[in-house]
Amino acid sequence: MTNHLFGQFRAAMAGTERVLLQTADGPALTWGGMLEVSGRIANLLVAEGIQPGDRVAAQVEKSIEGLLLYLACVRAGAVFLPLNPAYTDVELDYFIKDSEPRLVVVDPSRVAGVVGIAYGVEATLLTLGADGQGSLMAGAAEQDPAFEDVACGPDDLAAILYTSGTTGRSKGAMLSHENLASNARVLVDVWRFTDQDVLIHALPIFHTHGLFVATNTVLSAGASMIFLPRFEPKLVLAMMERASVLMGVPTFYVRLLNEAGLIQETVRHMRLFVSGSAPLLAETHRAFQERTGHAILERYGMTETNMNTSNPYDGPRLAGTVGLPLPGTELRVVDPESGQELPAGSIGMIEVRGPNVFQGYWRMPEKTQAEFRDDGFFVTGDLGLFDEQGYVQIVGRGKDLVITGGYNVYPKEVEEELDRLDGVVESAVIGVPHPDMGEGVVAVLAVRPDHRLNEPEVQAALAARLARYKLPRRVLFVDELPRNAMSKVQKNILRERYAATFAT
Repeated sequence: MTNHLFGQFRAAMAGTERVLLQTADGPALTWGGMLEVSGRIANLLVAEGIQPGDRVAAQVEKSIEGLLLYLACVRAGAVFLPLNPAYTDVELDYFIKDSEPRLVVVDPSRVAGVVGIAYGVEATLLTLGADGQGSLMAGAAEQDPAFEDVACGPDDLAAILYTSGTTGRSKGAMLSHENLASNARVLVDVWRFTDQDVLIHALPIFHTHGLFVATNTVLSAGASMIFLPRFEPKLVLAMMERASVLMGVPTFYVRLLNEAGLIQETVRHMRLFVSGSAPLLAETHRAFQERTGHAILERYGMTETNMNTSNPYDGPRLAGTVGLPLPGTELRVVDPESGQELPAGSIGMIEVRGPNVFQGYWRMPEKTQAEFRDDGFFVTGDLGLFDEQGYVQIVGRGKDLVITGGYNVYPKEVEEELDRLDGVVESAVIGVPHPDMGEGVVAVLAVRPDHRLNEPEVQAALAARLARYKLPRRVLFVDELPRNAMSKVQKNILRERYAATFAT
């Protein structure tokens, strides 16, 4: 048996001297270099006692070495657990205790806050900075670059990515080698990737979009990427003459449209622009096509399933839709209550089934069972419909998820922190249209009459306990929250009432 996922990457390699990773102005890493450095890290993992199936948690800034740590985990048969660098120590405490990793890798600046958490689950703690320095790479430098990939089958776990619902604690979505490998194979085909492609990689690598959609697709095509630490519009524009593909969130395209340098001449070498992780406004789609001659390809996926649908490479890319179900992925729209499949044009719950769909939630068998139908379809929680052309439209989210700048914000988590504040009677967190971020997080608070709270105080109180992207951009105060006959807060009314909060 070979290593199922990494074996797919090896098979796509056109040669060890081919460039895999470039930076904007630094040295390049070849495919051969990738094999050597990831081999050293894999040997270090083994030396630290990592066995197949053990979790390796990484809360690090984006770096080439951070990406190589992921590949080393795949090669060693470990389960990679990427964590957002913005998570506070309070948030990290839950993820570490729940996943019980054998190894935790953090930025050197986080050691003081994390050391007790890691030792509490008897995990080894290593460091990796954004500059590639730290005890992880120091230890790897002493290891042999040759490493025999651990045999892993299609159903063996490759990664756990934590996601959340509007209620309860965060859930670890278990993704197998075949979940990742199958989706990458399909994307290589439907997006026409070849070993001549160069992707501008400006996404984070702690979630599905940057780590799996972008990276695994490049690796499965034998292609290469320009690896940028973050999205900077002017830098991305400058890289386009060296590249052929850009993957991004809607915010990328909104900000590119604000640059005078975005013209057809600038994008003459580009063949594909992909958008996902949040809804792309139809006006952004139209404006980008007018400026560049390129229709952005929008697709739909989620942590638990990777990619489910895509607008076609050849054929109409319809603004306001996420395209057609990917080959091998079944998608249906059903009545949320009865589970009966609905005809085209009817709004219902989106359910998917296919090799891309995850194995279940880590240590949550009851939650896993609740989210799957008896016939194997996964209930996504997203509301949508099929139009008359068979294209999927996402019209809402049954769980009030807020997607801001491509990041998921789960209202219940923010509300729990708000409700802890002295004087707060109750809170409701909603997402409303934002011209740059897609949606902006808004907190609506009912406060006791004898307490005075203002917006900066609330935001400051939450800053130490929540990642920055989760913080409310606006905090609004009301006498009481609107409720229905069953006493449930009517967030739809709040969204309508404050829809113009961020209007320009």
